Amino acid sequence: MYGNFASFYDGLTLDVDYKKRTAYLLKLFKKYDKKPTLLLDLACGTGSFSNCFAESGIEVIGVDMSQEMLSVAREKSAESSCEVLYLCQKAQELDLYGTVDGAVCCLDSLNHITDYRNFCKAISRVSLFLEEGSLFIFDLNTEYKHRNVLGDNVFVIETEDVYCVWANKFKEKNCTVDISLDFFVKDGENYYRESEQFSERAYSLEEVEKALQKAGLQLVEIFDDGTEKPLEATSERAIFVTRKVK
Repeated sequence: MYGNFASFYDGLTLDVDYKKRTAYLLKLFKKYDKKPTLLLDLACGTGSFSNCFAESGIEVIGVDMSQEMLSVAREKSAESSCEVLYLCQKAQELDLYGTVDGAVCCLDSLNHITDYRNFCKAISRVSLFLEEGSLFIFDLNTEYKHRNVLGDNVFVIETEDVYCVWANKFKEKNCTVDISLDFFVKDGENYYRESEQFSERAYSLEEVEKALQKAGLQLVEIFDDGTEKPLEATSERAIFVTRKVK
């Protein structure tokens, strides 16, 4: 899973301002607790956030289920002289060597866990390794985005290196979107094709709150993406600020 995607991920997410989003997350940490000294970056992907946090002076543990994603992440950390510990683990099977005093999960990564039991397990595993009183900040794509933005739509993304066709199929049951990516990569006069398939599930606020309660996490605030404003009916991504109960 996310094997072929790893080679193209960074090129297809050039619109993401990782430094700006990292500064936003650190602002929330400082507002509701403190700047972490040891941070878990769950579902870290190719390590862009891990590196940004490390550059701010934080020790970072990056965890992802994809060896291919982590391979790219390790190369990027080496190139930028960032020391990040990367572990290949599923979120619902998270197993750290000790506790952390902060955790994040960015860019709707938890939506990719489509089994609600595993979603709950993932949040519980984060809580298990989170120090009491510390924050776990994560984001989720909203039900509105799944129905009205992703939906049954097809998107085309073209860069210098790849031509990507992104096709979605929306399923009302569990508000799930099946995603199919076809990458066409130029090799001389020819193109070769690689594909990736995965799904995202939008969780209701009630489902998220139930998972947090099971995990011993308190819901502190919910914000519209990148702001400190409440969610609106058309919000596409929700930011959850949660705290491990003392």
